[in-house]
Amino acid sequence: MPKYLTQEWLDKQKELAQEFPEKPGATARMQYRVTGTPEGDVTYHTVIENGKMVENTMGEDPQAEFTISMTYEDALKVQKGELDANAAFMQGRMKVTGDMGKLMALMPLTQSPEYKQIQEKLASETEF
Repeated sequence: MPKYLTQEWLDKQKELAQEFPEKPGATARMQYRVTGTPEGDVTYHTVIENGKMVENTMGEDPQAEFTISMTYEDALKVQKGELDANAAFMQGRMKVTGDMGKLMALMPLTQSPEYKQIQEKLASETEF
C-alpha cells in the first residue's frame, strides 16, 4: 500500500485516474505544495490533457500554470474525503497562485461521480 505523498502514491493515483473519461479541453499543468508534512514540505506536479492524467511526479514543474498550496493537515482531510477541496478553497485553507482560469476550468471535473469514485478508491489504498 503506497504511503501518502510518495512517488509510489502518485503512480497509484495516475493508474487509478486512467479510469476517468476523456474531457476535451480539460488540459492543465498544475503543481501542489503541501507544507508541514512529517518529511518537511512536499511539492509534486500533475499534467492533465483532455481530462486524462499523463504525468504525476514528485518535484517542481517550472511550466506549471498554477500552484495549489495547503497544510499537511488539510491535505490529509481532502485526500480522506473529510474536507471538500472547493470548501477548503473558499475558506482560504487552500491557496492558489497562477492562472485561476485554468483551475476554474477543471473544477467541474472534481465534482463528477467518476472523480469522486477514483478519490475514494485511492484513499482506501493509501497509507496515511
